[in-house]
Amino acid sequence: MVQNEIKQLAIVSGKGGTGKTTIAAAFASLAKNKVMVDCDVDAADLHLLLQPQILTQDKYFGGRSPQVDLDQCTRCGLCTEICRFNAIDNGVVDYVSCEGCGFCSHICPVDAIKMEEAFSGDWFVSETIYGPFIHARLGIGEENSGKLVTVVRKKAVEVAKEKNLGLILIDGPPGIGCPVAASLTGVNLVLAITEPTLSGIHDLERILKLAGHFKIPSMVCINKFDINLENSRKIISYCEKDGSKIVGEIPYEPKVVEALVNRKTIMEYTCNGVETIVQQMWKRVEKFLMSC
Repeated sequence: MVQNEIKQLAIVSGKGGTGKTTIAAAFASLAKNKVMVDCDVDAADLHLLLQPQILTQDKYFGGRSPQVDLDQCTRCGLCTEICRFNAIDNGVVDYVSCEGCGFCSHICPVDAIKMEEAFSGDWFVSETIYGPFIHARLGIGEENSGKLVTVVRKKAVEVAKEKNLGLILIDGPPGIGCPVAASLTGVNLVLAITEPTLSGIHDLERILKLAGHFKIPSMVCINKFDINLENSRKIISYCEKDGSKIVGEIPYEPKVVEALVNRKTIMEYTCNGVETIVQQMWKRVEKFLMSC
C-alpha cells in the first residue's frame, strides 16, 4: 500500500468486557505494515499486552481551568455567589468540582480570574515488536477524552505516512459516547465485538447504529458465543437484517484468560484453536480492507 491508501480499522464494542482489546492485540500480531492506536484513553490497557518501549511522551491539555490572582482578588464573594457548581470560595478553586465553564472569569469585577489551559494527561509514541504504537493516559477524573482520541489518531496518521505504512489499527473505547465517535469518524471498517448476553445484544445494536450514522461498513464478532446459543442466534438474525457480516464466532476458552494473565496475545499462546479462528477472522477483515 502507498501513502494515499492508508486504511483504518476500528475495533469497538457497545459495552466493556467483550474481548475487544484481546482481539485488537491478536490482530496487531497478524497485520503487516501498520500503526496501532489505543483510543480507549479513559482506561487504556492494550499496552499491557503489547509491552511498548516509549520513544516520546507529550502532555495533553484538554480544557481550561480558572487561575486566581489572590493578590488582586478583593474577596468580594461574587464568584462564590454565581458558581452553580460550588467550585470556588472567595477566590479558592475546588478543581474537582469545577466544570471549566469560565463564568467566574467573566464576572470578576477586578479581572483577578484567568482561564488557562489545564493539564489533562499524557500521550505517547512507542515501539513494539509488532510496530509503532500510539497511546495515551487521561488523568483521573479528566474530561475531553474525545479530543485526546483525535490527538492520538492524528499522530497515527503522521507516523503511517512517515513510515509508509498502509494500515491504522484502532482499539476503540466501549460505548457510543464522544470518544467512540472520535474513534470511528473516517475509518474504513468497524469491527464490533459482542457477547451473547442481553446487554451485549442491546449495546451491539447501538454501536452498529452509530456506525451506520457515519455510513461506515461494519462486521461483527461474537465472543464466547457458546455460553448462550439462543442469544447468539438473535445476534446473527439482527446482523442479517442490519447488513453487518458475522466474521467470527469464538467459543469460551479459559486458555484465553490464561494468555492474558501471562501478558500474551492469543497468537502467542496455545488457546485450543481460538488462535486459528482469530487468524481466519483477520483474513476476512484484511480482504475487505484491501478491496475498499
